[in-house]
Amino acid sequence: MAGATALLDSTSMPMFDLPLSDLVSYRPEVAEPTDFDDFWTATMTETAKFELAASWTRVDNKLAVIDTYDVSYSGFGGSPVNAWLHVPAGASGPLPTVVQYHGYSGGRGFPHSSTQWAQAGYAHFVMDTRGQGWRSGGGSSTVDASVDAGIMHSPGFMTSGILDPAAYYYRRVYADAVRLLEAAATSELVDPTKIVVTGGSQGGGITLAAAGIAPLVGIDLLGVAPDVPFLCHFQRAVELTDQHPYGEITQYLAGWRDHVDVAYQTLSYFDGVNLGRRATAPALFSVALMDPICPPSTVFAAYNHYGSAATDSVAKDIKVYSHNEHEGGADYQVGAQLDWFADLFA
Repeated sequence: MAGATALLDSTSMPMFDLPLSDLVSYRPEVAEPTDFDDFWTATMTETAKFELAASWTRVDNKLAVIDTYDVSYSGFGGSPVNAWLHVPAGASGPLPTVVQYHGYSGGRGFPHSSTQWAQAGYAHFVMDTRGQGWRSGGGSSTVDASVDAGIMHSPGFMTSGILDPAAYYYRRVYADAVRLLEAAATSELVDPTKIVVTGGSQGGGITLAAAGIAPLVGIDLLGVAPDVPFLCHFQRAVELTDQHPYGEITQYLAGWRDHVDVAYQTLSYFDGVNLGRRATAPALFSVALMDPICPPSTVFAAYNHYGSAATDSVAKDIKVYSHNEHEGGADYQVGAQLDWFADLFA
């Protein structure tokens, strides 16, 4: 665990998972379908049948030092997906680029909501998560128009389509995330050789998905920064925590008792452990040891497997926040990412 650091913060809930001495080597066997790569290659091939149709419209963000563009492109199934592109005011590009994915219930929000990577001098994309955004409001308006969205599930998105990988909600979200990388590379403001992906919680899980699928479709990322990532080692998470969103799976399986095996089979196609194994870009993770929403062992499972399927050794590091819950390192981690991105982009 090169460079792992433990930072102290306010009093939180007790540690409930494995001790750090065990977590650093925690590398569990996580079920992986034999057709995993074929599934994701086919998913992106199906997505590519729809014209990318990326558009960029300058908007008034009420900010003096940041220019913002309203981005639209075709995601999975040809559904329009929205994002913001922020750049330093007057920038002409091409710029190093940070693509950001949001946590559960979040979306791109208002044009002024999230601009920190543009403030650092980079092009900064902020993707809507289809069907979500109720916490952000503002410009979050990407609907989940798929016919699969109406299949029975418990409240929330974790079990939408859970009986069939082809219909599962995160198939669409992960494809949207990779498609944004393709759209970003077409902008004259973006240096396509210098793109990193990042996000916290659900955004961290989507980050790992983008990192794992990108090599399958010929996209080279410069860096990957999942922060307290969600959507990793589903079965262990469900067994350890009753907190939502993982609790949505428990709620569903408590009712449909005969769906357990098929549900976990579906989830294995979307597990950040399996997707992260296929990543080839350097990574900076973070984990909080008192996190009741994304248990630390699930994060370490993803971290310890990250890049393991790559031909060459993949550089990675993880920041450990010993006395924090799901907020993780917060601005401490942002500071670490600022330093790390600057080194990558230099």
